[in-house]
Amino acid sequence: MTVSSDIAKDESWFRRNQQTIAPWLFLTPGILFFAVYVIAPVFQSFNLSLYEWDGLGQAEYVGLRNYEDLYWEFSDRDAFYIAMKNNVIWLAMYLLAIPAGLFIALFLNQTVRGIRIYKSLFFFPFVISQVVVGLVFSWFYDPTFGLLNKFLGIFGMGPVNVLGDENLVTFGIIFAGLWPQTAYCMILYLTGLNAVDPEQIEAGRLDGAKGRKMLWFIILPQLRPATFIAFVVTIIGALRSFDLISIMTEGGPFGTSRVLAYYMFEVALSEYGFRMGYGAAIAVVLFLIMMCFIAYFLWSMYRDEKGH
Repeated sequence: MTVSSDIAKDESWFRRNQQTIAPWLFLTPGILFFAVYVIAPVFQSFNLSLYEWDGLGQAEYVGLRNYEDLYWEFSDRDAFYIAMKNNVIWLAMYLLAIPAGLFIALFLNQTVRGIRIYKSLFFFPFVISQVVVGLVFSWFYDPTFGLLNKFLGIFGMGPVNVLGDENLVTFGIIFAGLWPQTAYCMILYLTGLNAVDPEQIEAGRLDGAKGRKMLWFIILPQLRPATFIAFVVTIIGALRSFDLISIMTEGGPFGTSRVLAYYMFEVALSEYGFRMGYGAAIAVVLFLIMMCFIAYFLWSMYRDEKGH
C-alpha cells in the first residue's frame, strides 16, 4: 500500500512539473555534447599551453614560456605579429559582409517578377564549400588565364599576381571569403525581415517616414537580433579563418598571408616543429580575443534590452 502511494506521488509530481522538465530532457544531449566537445577542449588548451610537448614524448611543464615567446615574436614583428596584423585586417574588412548582406536582403525582400531567381543566385555562395570557393578564386586571380587579368587587359592594364603579391594577397583572400559570408548575413536579415511588424511600418508611413528614416528608425531596431547574430558569426569567421588560406596560398608568399589559426596549425601540426604547447598558446590568445568581442556584444544587447 505504501509503495503504490509513493509511486502515485512520484507520478503526480512529474505531471505537475512536466512543462518544466520536458525542455531540459530535450536539451540534455546537446548540453552534454557541447560540454565534452567544446568546453572541455577549451580547458585542455589552457592546460596544454603551459607545457612543451611534441605530441608523442613526455610533456614538460614550462609555465608561461610559450606566452613569452609569443610576446617576443610580436615585439620583433615576426610570424606572430604578421598573423595578428592579418587577423585585424580580416576582422575590419569582414564586417563589410553585414551591411552588404542587409542591403541585398532589402532588395530581395521585394515582390517583383523573377525575385526567386535572384534569391537563388545570392543564396548559392552559402551552400558552396570553402574549398570550392578557394579553388574558384585561385583560378579567378591566376595571372596567366584568370578572369581578373582578362578583364584588366581590356583596359590595357598589365597582369596582376594577386596571390603572389605580399601587399595584395591578404585582401584577395578576404574578398573571396566575403562572397559566402555576405550570403550568410543576407539569409539572417531575410529571416529578420519576415518578422518585421507591418503595423509599425504603416504607422511610420502615416508619420511621413520613408527611405532612410524608415530604415533607421523602424526597420533596423526590429532587426537587432539578426544584427547581433550576424556580428558574432562574422567576427568568429574572421578570427578563425583557415580554409581559404590553406587552399589559396598555404600562408604564402613568405608567410605574409598567414593568420593566427593557420599559424597555430603550422607550429603545432606541420613541418615547422610539432610544438603543441606553443600552438595551444596561440589558440588561447585567439579564444580570448573572440570572447572579448562576443562579451561586448552580449553586454550591449543586455543593456539595450534592460533599457527597453
